[in-house]
Amino acid sequence: MNIYEAYLKAKKGKSWQDTVKCFESDLDRNLGQIRASLLDGSFHTSEYTRMMIYEPKEREIFRLPFNPDRIVQHAIMNVVAPIWDRMFIYDSYSCRVGKGIHAGSRRTMEFIRAVGSGAYCLQMDVSKFYPTIDHETLYNIICKKIKCRRTLGLLEEIIFSFSGGKNVPIGNYTSQWFGNLYLNELDRMVKDRLHEKYYIRYCDDFIILHQDKKHLHELLSDVEVFLGDNLHQTLSKRSIYPISLGIDFLGYRHFPWGILIRKSTVKRMRSMLRVRRNEVVTGVITSDQYRASIASVRGWLRWGNSYHLVRRLENEGLLGGVVDA
Repeated sequence: MNIYEAYLKAKKGKSWQDTVKCFESDLDRNLGQIRASLLDGSFHTSEYTRMMIYEPKEREIFRLPFNPDRIVQHAIMNVVAPIWDRMFIYDSYSCRVGKGIHAGSRRTMEFIRAVGSGAYCLQMDVSKFYPTIDHETLYNIICKKIKCRRTLGLLEEIIFSFSGGKNVPIGNYTSQWFGNLYLNELDRMVKDRLHEKYYIRYCDDFIILHQDKKHLHELLSDVEVFLGDNLHQTLSKRSIYPISLGIDFLGYRHFPWGILIRKSTVKRMRSMLRVRRNEVVTGVITSDQYRASIASVRGWLRWGNSYHLVRRLENEGLLGGVVDA
């Protein structure tokens, strides 16, 4: 049952792919082969293929085949994800059910209002986080959380499948969970040892709010030492500034009086909508697909104070009616 559920999750949004269709042509036998390889220990991670993506920034993505790797990774996480999720702090918002960007944005506004006027924000992110995750450190963290030898063996196989001693490949389903578990060590240090109340993390971006600027400078030093000594990580961004200037976090700019959409996000929205408008005119996409793009943008905009921005986009014809191909 777990393998079948993993197959359904792995193929979500990818049913059109030839590899998925080929797998489904003899579904029972293929699922049985995956199950047998997990039971007898013969499963090994396949070769990675590489590709570059350029939005929202340039990154190298490593991909594994649908069969068996992506199915196996979903099967593993079906078991261990609920266990790990219970270990995470409340204010960790990346890749968790009921969390995400918009929940984190709402929580940021709660903290801004709670900490009071005149407060400061310490904002940080980790330099090249996923490519610099140390395999041995990650595996040792997992060994403290999981005791089943078979499960540990599978996780070990995935972690060390990438040579060089570092790098949790962006593109693996397990990577987002490995990243959360890795930085959960930092979360626990900040919350349990330093007792910081106004701390939020989304992936490798995190903020701490406090009334005392000097206190935040001391925290910055503590965080840098912990990351270096325990997780072999360094910060690429570190800044302390008044929250009245606005906290640029999770795609929005958070002010005590409200939320604005980040300028770079608006630029990408405009570009995408222009492309989609041209595609519907030339028949590349349908009117329904174009409407779906507009609905997606409107859904994003409604999370901020975007009344005037919406009016401008409508005046530009980017959120207006649909021209049939």
